[in-house]
Amino acid sequence: MIERRTVGWWYWLATLVLLAASFLVWYQAIYLAIILCVVQIVHFAMREISFQAFPVQLRIAYFMFLICGLWGPLRFIHALQILGTAGVILTGYCFLARALALLPWNRKEPLTGAFVKRTIFSMPVEGSILDGPKESPGGE
Repeated sequence: MIERRTVGWWYWLATLVLLAASFLVWYQAIYLAIILCVVQIVHFAMREISFQAFPVQLRIAYFMFLICGLWGPLRFIHALQILGTAGVILTGYCFLARALALLPWNRKEPLTGAFVKRTIFSMPVEGSILDGPKESPGGE
């Protein structure tokens, strides 16, 4: 879960504002969002001392979706990013982080239906989703 008012939270808020501006009123703001995303990647790679660190993977994936959304038929991706980033800002839930947590190099247990369900549907967690989604009450 992203803690509010951290550097990461402010990065996501600024990205959300730029992305929304590009979608609604000033298309060129998308290029500022892309530049800000690159700055985030470099900042978190330096902080984590690795491009393989989960926060860096998350930002690289987000950047790749920004680039894909530049192509006209895929512009809807930016709308999905607006919704997802707003969700991160407001609730701390990040679907992209959960999807990345399912990749083989990010998980510590076999990919099962129960694991996918726990990962996707668990409440936002303190720290990283890689710390593992918690079992829901009743052991489901």
